[in-house]
Amino acid sequence: MKMRKLIPILLVFAIILSVAACSGSNSGSQKNGKPVLRVGMECGYAPYNWAQPDDSNGAVPIKGSNDYAYGYDVMIAKFLAEKLGYELEIHKIDWDSLPVAVQAGTVDCVIAGQSITAERLETVDFTTPYYYASIVVLTMKDSKYANAKGVSDLAGATCTSQLNTVWYDVCLPQIPDADIQPAQETAPTMLVALNSGKVDLVVTDAPTAMAAVMVYPDMKILDFTGTEDNFEVSEEEINIGISVKKGNKELLDKLNAALAELTVEDFERMMNEAISVQPLSE
Repeated sequence: MKMRKLIPILLVFAIILSVAACSGSNSGSQKNGKPVLRVGMECGYAPYNWAQPDDSNGAVPIKGSNDYAYGYDVMIAKFLAEKLGYELEIHKIDWDSLPVAVQAGTVDCVIAGQSITAERLETVDFTTPYYYASIVVLTMKDSKYANAKGVSDLAGATCTSQLNTVWYDVCLPQIPDADIQPAQETAPTMLVALNSGKVDLVVTDAPTAMAAVMVYPDMKILDFTGTEDNFEVSEEEINIGISVKKGNKELLDKLNAALAELTVEDFERMMNEAISVQPLSE
């Protein structure tokens, strides 16, 4: 009689354990006996992230694709997954769809060079910064703006930047009498617009600019940092963070604890490595 009662109890207990094991930040996905950390990124925003045809330099397979992802964001994602005991899974998602993907639970987090802005914090939560990216200008070496010393020297320029970025929404309007063209879908198309002569300049962050001049040697970086005639942005707009679903404190705390083990020097070292191995193609 005791045994007959014990069997249902054990079954219920086993079910509870099974449910508990399957609950968590990534819907219970398992791979090689480990929980899976699903990370969303563009895979088209060098040096933060890009797609390549092989696993050279430690690139990671892109879910549902024959390509591999690499770049600074992938380096950070690999570090976090290893530190936390997760299997890493990279999902390629359009820039504009990244916040929706993390809100919907399609991915567990987004590591994609996102600024930690007040507007984004309304819909997602962010980790502490994993990079601090100053804002710069890219123009051609033979441009009439090539010797600009400040934002006011860019007056009247035809310009653009990437869609839904601080660069486009906040910085371009600060250029006096700017002829602001439609925003570009991606960072590569932004650079093509500049290289083809469709615009006089683009505004971006320092890592993107440093990667660009390796691919386009006729481009020049204008950095007004430390001058009185620089773009006016808040610190939140140059801090880059990892976004998670609103209220997912468990995953947020884990990511923050792991990031705390990295120093600013570590971030710079990894970024410089990413810039040095980025694909030399558009």
